[in-house]
This record gives sequence, structure tokens and C-alpha cells, in this order.
Amino acid sequence: MNLLFDLDGTLTDPETGITRCLVHALEQLGIAAPDRTHLRRYIGPPLRSAFAELLGSADSALIERAVALYRERFGQVGMFENELYPQAAESLAELTASGHRLFVATGKAEVYAQRIVEHFGLSEYFVKVYGAALSGEGSHKRELLARLVAAERIEPARSLMIGDRDIDVTGARANGMRSIGVLWGFGTAEELSGANRLVRTWPELLRAVAGMAQPAL
Repeated sequence: MNLLFDLDGTLTDPETGITRCLVHALEQLGIAAPDRTHLRRYIGPPLRSAFAELLGSADSALIERAVALYRERFGQVGMFENELYPQAAESLAELTASGHRLFVATGKAEVYAQRIVEHFGLSEYFVKVYGAALSGEGSHKRELLARLVAAERIEPARSLMIGDRDIDVTGARANGMRSIGVLWGFGTAEELSGANRLVRTWPELLRAVAGMAQPAL
């Protein structure tokens, strides 16, 4: 089975780093930032979409300036204000030992995603990390998964997308894959209601993968 893992909210909890970098960018632009609770909703969706909403603007130059300010802090500090979810590494090791092929499939810029995976010592479990270009190209999960499927020549019916947001579920469905929604991240059960399975813990995820390790009918 090919197991495609989202990164933020699935493998790691990036809330502190991401929200602080969003605040940094907005304050540098002279805009009052919402509180951290409100900013949680922007963990997962493409960064430019988040800033378009936060800025209330479709001005591409302003959005690109916000992205640059965000990355000014994220590349130095923010990406490491991050925590690996408990039992993640052990569970990835078990899945790998069981013969599954694991990939990271994240809308985060690939260069940052690779560094985060390496930082937490997870590289040995993944065949490859797939993410977006710094330009934002490929940040939407539908496009990202299509690229992964084509590059790795994997069979969608033998693949599962595992993530914490609706974009993971809809992206998987658009590419003929089933999905597992994890409830320890940032998405609610309601948001993830379209997933084939919902799990609350890593042990539940391991059992779900074992039970779904058959081609979709």
C-alpha cells in the first residue's frame, strides 16, 4: 500500500511557528493580527490563499510581500517552532516494516518540508517528500497528488491519503484515492466527514491502514 502523509497537523504540530510567522508578516505590513485561535484555520491551506483572506485583498503584489515577510521568519525560526506528534515516529517505523511505501504530500513549500522531515529524523521512513514550489505552484492538494501519482507511477486504488484537513480528502478523491482523516490535527470531524475513515490516535491509524490494505472496489 502507498501511504501519502500530509505534514502539518498530521506528522507534526506547527501551530506555534506558523501563527507567529503570520503575525510577523501582518505586523510588518502595519496590520493588526487576529488572535492565535483564529489563525489556526490557516494551518494547512495554501499560504497565498491564507494571506488573501487575512489581508482582504486580491492584490498579488501585496500578497507576495506578505509571503516574503512570513518566510523571512519561517526559514530561520518558525519551521523549528514545531513538535512531532507523540507516537508518530514509532508508527511510521511500523508501517515501513510492514512493507508499505510512505510519502509526504504537503502543500508546504517542498524545500521547507524536506528540512522539517530531516529535522525530526523521519527521512528514513519516506520514499520521497512532495511539496509545492516556492512560487506556490502545486500547493493545491489535487495538483500535488496528481504529480506524485504520475512521478511514482503508483496505483490510486492501492494508495491512501492521510491528513487532517478537507483539502486532503477532496484531493485524494479527485485522484481516485481513499483517505483517512486524523483528528489530532486542525480539522474537525465535520470537516473531515468525507474521509473513508476517521481516527483519533496513531494506534487507530495503524489498524485502519491494515483494514484498508485492499484495492478499492
